Amino acid sequence: MTIEVRPAQVFDDVRTMVGPKRPDADVCWCISYRVPNKIAKDLHREARGEYVRELMKQGPPGVLAYEGDEVVGWAAIHPRADTNFARNRKIPHVDDLDVWSLWCVRVRPGFRKRGIAHHLVAGAVEFARSEGAPAVEGYPVDNQGAKIDLTMAYVGTRAMFERAGFEKAADTDSVFSGFPRVLMRLNLS
Repeated sequence: MTIEVRPAQVFDDVRTMVGPKRPDADVCWCISYRVPNKIAKDLHREARGEYVRELMKQGPPGVLAYEGDEVVGWAAIHPRADTNFARNRKIPHVDDLDVWSLWCVRVRPGFRKRGIAHHLVAGAVEFARSEGAPAVEGYPVDNQGAKIDLTMAYVGTRAMFERAGFEKAADTDSVFSGFPRVLMRLNLS
């Protein structure tokens, strides 16, 4: 199995990873952290996908993992200043560095437990580095090995980020799926 991670530039592949199975469903599209809450709450069904299509005109909203020609994974990454993490009161700012936030790592069913999430994190970091990011932050749960509900596992785990070279930079006041979240950081310079 060869996994290639590249910037998300094909809308249909992004839709495969974060869009709904039914076009009339209200699903995340991975924009909840990317747009102001008011906009996210006002976007419903097909409008969410169209918003992502427009957002992609500004640049890739993350990275996609491919096995051959098949898209198998997604990671959302973007400069923190343009996300809700810039204003989040529960997740602190360590400093004023223009870091990038990595907030969603998703692997398609049927492809899980094959290390694709690790490829996605590494690919997201490389994408941020190529765009001049001085550091990348993630906000995973510190589940200490306990099982996580798969629908909530997209934020990642502290152990996953540590395996990718990230270090804990701060505790947060955020709790996700019953577990505390920590701020993990990987300096790129």
